[in-house]
Amino acid sequence: MELNPFDTEQLGIQTLEKSLMKTKSARSLKIGLPKETSNDERRISLTPGGVSILVANGHEIYVEKNAGADAHFSDNEYAEAGAEIAHSAEELFKKSEMIVKVAPPTKTELGWMQPNQILLSALHLGHTTPDFLNSLIKKGVCAIGYEYIKSRDNEFPIVRMMHEITGSMAVQIAAHYLENSSDGQGIMLGGISGIPPATVAILGAGITGEYAARTALGYGAQVFVMDNDLAMLRRLENSFDRRIITATANHQYLSTALDFADVVIGAAMTEGERAPCWVTDPMVQSMKSGSVIVDTVIDQGGCISTSVPTTHSNPVFKKYDVVHYCVPNIPSNVARTATYALNNVIVPYLVDLGDAGGIEECLWNNTALRNGAYIYKKHLTKKGLAEQFEMPYRDIEMLIASQI
Repeated sequence: MELNPFDTEQLGIQTLEKSLMKTKSARSLKIGLPKETSNDERRISLTPGGVSILVANGHEIYVEKNAGADAHFSDNEYAEAGAEIAHSAEELFKKSEMIVKVAPPTKTELGWMQPNQILLSALHLGHTTPDFLNSLIKKGVCAIGYEYIKSRDNEFPIVRMMHEITGSMAVQIAAHYLENSSDGQGIMLGGISGIPPATVAILGAGITGEYAARTALGYGAQVFVMDNDLAMLRRLENSFDRRIITATANHQYLSTALDFADVVIGAAMTEGERAPCWVTDPMVQSMKSGSVIVDTVIDQGGCISTSVPTTHSNPVFKKYDVVHYCVPNIPSNVARTATYALNNVIVPYLVDLGDAGGIEECLWNNTALRNGAYIYKKHLTKKGLAEQFEMPYRDIEMLIASQI
């Protein structure tokens, strides 16, 4: 097949599609992709290319009308890939054995979910409620969360993809809100000859922090990264050839850094748990007038005390004269790129699920999906969620082994 060498989007997906040729699926799945209705969510979990792979493997795919429109994938593209276009979400939920979506189901969507359906979506730990979990448990839904899917190499592949996008986007966003037109300080991140660059303080040395640091350095900013994991700080220092300044995230260093920072990127988090709150109100109050905070972990509760969730349609607010950008789903603003990223990780798991012949066998054999399951056989299977909401839980490996 001929490729335009300048069509980088196509180049980025060829390897995946070539490697996922038709296999002999032990079972055909009916998979539904509803249109997202939550908080300016523009992504969809599968591209038409991903759908064509699943159809070639014998699966039936239902896509709600206009589900891919915000990511610029048309119904016609999905239909040509072999999907059936459903004209309502309720119809799609009734037909599907498995629902694959980006955001957690809304209250209305929970009402449409069928007993024993499989749900693959994000969980958004900072906004999960006991009522949401109990609704899934009562219906016997097998729920798999993007935040929990962890492969054998201890990577969280979907989380990593979204964090790479989030880290890069966070700096772009901060640069925009430093401008006068956005009521910022009116400064450039990189400065120019004879004028020092802006100072960017990044809280957290994980994937989001790494990509934020990479982008900020590309702009020419002075970059501080703070974390309490010295190994991660050391890794970043070596990765960036010591062009960043690192410090432990104690009260003294955090207070000093925020006094001087023009931009603060909140990226402190622990996988599968609520984000730790590192920055207090007095620290924010001491920041420069017109400085910018981008709290990238607001979907997990936020790591800055003044953060409150916002939306893409109303993304910022000011507190203590500091601009706060606290949109939970930053990758949604680059919906096409984010959809390709989701597709490239999710499609192999769905192929494995079909090859396994059922969810029980698949969870037993597929480490990543087993790690991702947080509800199985009407039991909560994540200790962290159980402790957070004071609910009982059962170990998923015991449930599978005992065939409960």
